[in-house]
Amino acid sequence: MSMKSAIHNTFTTNKKEDDPEELGHLPASNSQTACSESGPPDGGFQAWGTAFGCFLVQFCGFGYIASFGVYQDYYTRIYMTNHSPSAISWIGALTTFLSVNITLFSGPLYDRGWFYQLMVVGSLLQSLSLFALSFTKPDQLYLAFIVQGVLSGFGMGLMSGPTIAVVSQHFSRKRTLVMSLVSSGTPLGSMIHPIMLNHLLNGTVGFANGVRISASFVSALLLIACLCMRTRELPAPTVSYTVVARKCSREVLFILMTVGSTLFQIGFFFPVFYLQLDSTKHGIDINFSFYSLVIMNAACFIGRCTSGIIAAYTGVLNFTIASTVACSAVIISMMALSDVASVVVLGLTYGYFSGVYIALLVPLVTVLTPDLSELGARMGICFAFTAFGGLLSGPISGALLGPQYKWWIASLFSGLIALVGSSILVVMRLIIYRRGINKSPSITCGDT
Repeated sequence: MSMKSAIHNTFTTNKKEDDPEELGHLPASNSQTACSESGPPDGGFQAWGTAFGCFLVQFCGFGYIASFGVYQDYYTRIYMTNHSPSAISWIGALTTFLSVNITLFSGPLYDRGWFYQLMVVGSLLQSLSLFALSFTKPDQLYLAFIVQGVLSGFGMGLMSGPTIAVVSQHFSRKRTLVMSLVSSGTPLGSMIHPIMLNHLLNGTVGFANGVRISASFVSALLLIACLCMRTRELPAPTVSYTVVARKCSREVLFILMTVGSTLFQIGFFFPVFYLQLDSTKHGIDINFSFYSLVIMNAACFIGRCTSGIIAAYTGVLNFTIASTVACSAVIISMMALSDVASVVVLGLTYGYFSGVYIALLVPLVTVLTPDLSELGARMGICFAFTAFGGLLSGPISGALLGPQYKWWIASLFSGLIALVGSSILVVMRLIIYRRGINKSPSITCGDT
């Protein structure tokens, strides 16, 4: 099953199983892509083993990226004091950018049956990058940029897309449930890794040995993941990105969604990269500051888990707009961060609504896709642009902070640019209302 078919089925399974009549009217093309007439087994040792392996990849991939705030804080205060926060943040920004954009290449390779090769090479690159990072000396920013930014980003990018698609080869009726369990690896990893890294880097172990312990932990989990994951079906023909790109360039709603999301993400990563540093620089107890990212990511986990339930009543676009506006307001409110209570409130609020936004972005692309066979390509095109927002977010914020750490400037800019992105999504909602597209309830009115 191709990545496009996999993602398509992930968001259409529930509706098909709720309507028995629809089961007899599935397109013939679906049956042609499977190599067995029985379809996905919806269980069994191999299926659940694959799901567990994919969970571990998400835990070690995007879950580790979300812990970069620990590195940002440690590099800025202790390890790379001769470099500005803006220069340091390029490491995390590039990792995020590559982990998303490399999917444009790993997706077609997966469709051609290269799943195992992608997993092995991606795991080796991520493991190698972390072990190489441990040999970085103080103020060697260029080496950290290469191994932590480039190598790690490539490794995660090779694995992230295929691990989403391969689950759909093993599950049909339970697909949505299993996909939610797999994706929960990201917020769980973003809670575990910061705690581990803070205790290692800021404890008696030191940077070199601390990073090696972290690298060993990640490498062991990736080895287990590679041993657990299995493919079951042959790849299906893919949709041409060029053809889909031409269609997207003529669709106003898709363009507005992409532009709005890209602008929003320029401000989106400011708390992810700088909340812990902001906390420590304001004189808050350093032991508590180490848990600021954990608080935020715990709330993010709850946001991801509850977003689908609430969106079923509010509509995907409406709840997405509400989450982006709330995130923008919280980012601006970071100007008021001054004590433990403010860190907790800001962390919990931003964590929850950022989790909602992350969880709803793919469904938003889905409901705006008229031909679901093109969904994978449309996601690739959309995320290729939004990734540039993530690439620019940290460095711009760091440059605005400056050596004097003018937090109000960075907070205000990040919040306002995120609010501009939210406003574009509001314009998109108004166009839908004017055109009378409310006949598609999942977009604006929830599932009825």
